[in-house]
Amino acid sequence: MLSMSRRLAPLGLGLARAEISAFSTSTVRNASSHAENTNMFITEALEHLQYPERLRKMLLEPVREVSVELELLMDSGEVDTFKAYRVQHSDDRGPFKGGLRYHPQVDIDDVRSLASLMTWKTAVMDIPFGGAKGGITVDPTTLSEREMEGLTRKLVQALKPVLGVYEDIPAPDMNTGGREMAWIFDEYSKYAGFSPGVVTGKPVWLHGSLGRDAATGRGTVFAIREALAALGRGKIEDKTCVIQGFGNVGSWAAEILHEHGGKVVAVADAFGAVANESGLDVPRLRKHVQDQHSLASFPDGKAIEKESILEVPCDVLIPAALGGVITAENAGRIQAKMIAEAANGPTTCEADQVLRERGVPIVPDIYTNGGGVTVSFFEWVQNLQNFKWTEQEVNEKLDFRMTESFRDLWEISTSENLPLRTSAFVLALQRVTRARVHRGFE
Repeated sequence: MLSMSRRLAPLGLGLARAEISAFSTSTVRNASSHAENTNMFITEALEHLQYPERLRKMLLEPVREVSVELELLMDSGEVDTFKAYRVQHSDDRGPFKGGLRYHPQVDIDDVRSLASLMTWKTAVMDIPFGGAKGGITVDPTTLSEREMEGLTRKLVQALKPVLGVYEDIPAPDMNTGGREMAWIFDEYSKYAGFSPGVVTGKPVWLHGSLGRDAATGRGTVFAIREALAALGRGKIEDKTCVIQGFGNVGSWAAEILHEHGGKVVAVADAFGAVANESGLDVPRLRKHVQDQHSLASFPDGKAIEKESILEVPCDVLIPAALGGVITAENAGRIQAKMIAEAANGPTTCEADQVLRERGVPIVPDIYTNGGGVTVSFFEWVQNLQNFKWTEQEVNEKLDFRMTESFRDLWEISTSENLPLRTSAFVLALQRVTRARVHRGFE
């Protein structure tokens, strides 16, 4: 069953917008704390911009929400059902764009919040996309490869009315990667013909982009570099860094920081943590983990409690795992001199206020982890051109985009005396609003 609604509230802007239900009316759910955090940050920027209420509604409400029930024949012979969602928040600046995550905690509120973040992220990075997000409520560790493929193809079959090369382009997210994106490309092409541009994050050998795998981690390092310089704190070299999360983003950020002379003194994942005050040998640590060993068993470091990772003293703390990990309860114990949010929504509103009062600058997620969607855009462009760029070209273009975007938000921060997070949302709102107004309302 697929439930899809076009959420179009009356805005009082000379425009009658009615809710259109394509299959059945979607149910109304209470906002999650994650969604509330996102909207509170946006509201702060809206207050600064003094936008009227009718304009705020237009910017905050998603365009469409899709709820899907996926039935899958399991290896056991039983039939199981999985809930899946796709929220399309805004296409004012270009096609909807956002990842697909497979996680047992995925729900409509989580997806709605992340879709909104994608709108502001693509606007901050000044790439011609809107924002979307999707996911399946599933623990992928319980599925075989055949079941994972079947579930992914079922998702494409259910969502194909709202996907498209120029409509909505998914990408990898939590617990998804090139394998799942290849299945999406193949399944969608059965209906629309050869369509590599319908999804990004594909394997390099199957119309993916060189540099995409490292893009979010590399962009995080560029963000840290720019913030340190702007704050007058020097270069990355010899700065101590702590990373919570050692998946794709965290491990690549660690590797590239190491290459730039940074000292990664502690890292953690879902199972443990390891520290070394002199700096971890990141290439060896990555190989250690790739060889199926735990972080805590790394011989050139000391195992520490994973819960203490956020409180390790450092120059730069990089949360690169789940959202909502920096809270009002632990924000006062954080000993980092700066935070760079590689994860989506890692800091709650209350924690953000505590850290502001303590004078700890936060480089916000909608900029810091924008490298992933930026190189996704590069992949999409290469697919449209049917022409592959070199990895050097990709990395240079990413560096340019991260540098220019930081310059724009730093200018707002310094000229209007705003925190970096508020400045990023102000910049994003201005760009989305400009596009909406110039496109008109009819």
